Amino acid sequence: MNIIYMIIFFILGTCMGSFYTVVGESLPEKKPFLTRRSECPSCKHILHLWDMVPILSYLFLGKKCRYCKKKIDGLSTYMEFFTGILFALSFYRFGMSYNLWISFGIISLLIILSVSDIKYYIIPDEVLIFFSGYFIIINALSEGVMIALLHIVYGLILFGFMYAILLLGNFIFKKETLGGGDIKLMFVFGQVINPFLGIIVIFCASFLALPISLIILWKKKQNLIPFGPFLMVSFLLIFFLQLDMTSIIEWIKSI
Repeated sequence: MNIIYMIIFFILGTCMGSFYTVVGESLPEKKPFLTRRSECPSCKHILHLWDMVPILSYLFLGKKCRYCKKKIDGLSTYMEFFTGILFALSFYRFGMSYNLWISFGIISLLIILSVSDIKYYIIPDEVLIFFSGYFIIINALSEGVMIALLHIVYGLILFGFMYAILLLGNFIFKKETLGGGDIKLMFVFGQVINPFLGIIVIFCASFLALPISLIILWKKKQNLIPFGPFLMVSFLLIFFLQLDMTSIIEWIKSI
């Protein structure tokens, strides 16, 4: 039975991943994503439902537009597959629980944010506001209003900590070192994890981003990278592993 549910959640994830890609591409350019029809970016032909079946349409069409035969950007397909896998893994990890809905929220934020930050170096405020509210509601329903309020305080603490890092980085390097979206994102993290784990997320994200930034610096001669996706991947990893302060401290001691 679990296999059937995992397949269902994988299919659901692929469909949502397609939608999240549209949201991530539309918000930075202030385009509507609920009402506008999908179209080929090359020939502008309106796409039909059979042109947009997650993953399958991309493969069956040979990675080309049905109408103009131009090559299709595979970003949406990768995000569909990635979202489907993560949705299925979330059910496998948490089952039918409040943590499953929190995990879905984190994955959704990860996909939208990754598309917008990678393509435009922008983390839309609308997305952060929506998911802050989403996690606050989940906290209130699962653990009560007082815990939800406590997590709001956690978010403010993490926001302040990240803002302090920005000020320190700007002072040392004499230029902007973090985007405003990265700082606001920490408030969202506080709705799910405590400040200690939030700091661990920052360090893990920095560790993940370092080799990528070195590669980009070597190949493109630029040192600007979107930090949001690294923060989100670290955040999701910490949540999936359900780490707490005690286990992390013991792990650090063992090292």
